[in-house]
Amino acid sequence: MLVVMGSAATEQQVRDVCERIEALGLKAHPIPGAARTAIGITGNKGAVDLGVLEALPGVIECIPVSKPYKLVSRDAKAEDTVVTITTPLGDVLVGGGNIAMVAGPCAVETEEQCFAIAERVAPTGVKLFRGGAYKPRTSPYSFQGHGEDGLKILANVRKKFGFGIITEAVDNESLDLVEEYADVIQIGARNMQNFSLLKRAGRAKKPVLLKRGMSATLDEFLMAAEYLLSEGNYRVIMCERGVRTFSDFSRNTLDLAVVPAVQRRSHLPIMVDPSHGTGKRSKVLPLSRAAIAVGADGLLVEVHHEPDKAWSDGVQSILPEEFAELMLEARQIANVLHRVVN
Repeated sequence: MLVVMGSAATEQQVRDVCERIEALGLKAHPIPGAARTAIGITGNKGAVDLGVLEALPGVIECIPVSKPYKLVSRDAKAEDTVVTITTPLGDVLVGGGNIAMVAGPCAVETEEQCFAIAERVAPTGVKLFRGGAYKPRTSPYSFQGHGEDGLKILANVRKKFGFGIITEAVDNESLDLVEEYADVIQIGARNMQNFSLLKRAGRAKKPVLLKRGMSATLDEFLMAAEYLLSEGNYRVIMCERGVRTFSDFSRNTLDLAVVPAVQRRSHLPIMVDPSHGTGKRSKVLPLSRAAIAVGADGLLVEVHHEPDKAWSDGVQSILPEEFAELMLEARQIANVLHRVVN
């Protein structure tokens, strides 16, 4: 159910409607828009008495929402959501014609490694730095990350270079630490349907980057985002990172068709990870260009100054000079589409 408020509705009228919804034993989700505010209703197991709500001051209409993902749907909010990521270098906008670029290693290895990469990508104008302090790996014998020590290294990268930090949380305990140290909390592909972790991330005060599961359908992807919004976190960025198919020439199949599909159904921004999506260094730049051309709201790219010595996923990491080339091309493609790389 969606309650649409009039363009002249006051903040008090919005609060009154929310209180009435809560009094009915339901949960209210105010969703401010450019012209008016909508209030999503969740928790109803049956029909809601529309007359009770439509009679309240400031209410224009009540609209039933048939989709299972109510808050992420375009029915709840017609215009694009723009997520603001605050960094020492300035705000980075994701969505609404703004393309956010993210660079950094797959894994945080040492402070020297992170500083070396940060120093080389900083001249490109990128403002967001990625790196895994926690690494969920297929093999228990693979490098699992440095944990909090890795987060401290990322914090030092922010302090020295001014980057905003994006890094993954793998459970509730690590999410508490990631929320403390990072600027964006990443929920990885393997945890897309870890519902207790999604609920905890939905209560976080930082933006969340939600990666698509390796076998997830579009509806499952959107429902995972619904978990985050239903807990009150509306600063959600979706991320396509490739799905598992019969393809034998790349690590995954980068499903770029999901970008316009998400944008058609949801107001949330969607980024693309061409590194995990292909698993091959030679394919990262071509698929990055394609991702921007198809309308992605950002790129999450693995960059390493010595990829042959990387502790994790060096084969899919591009060199800093290749990332500099990508930044130039991204701006050119964005300009054609009347969009902005920030």
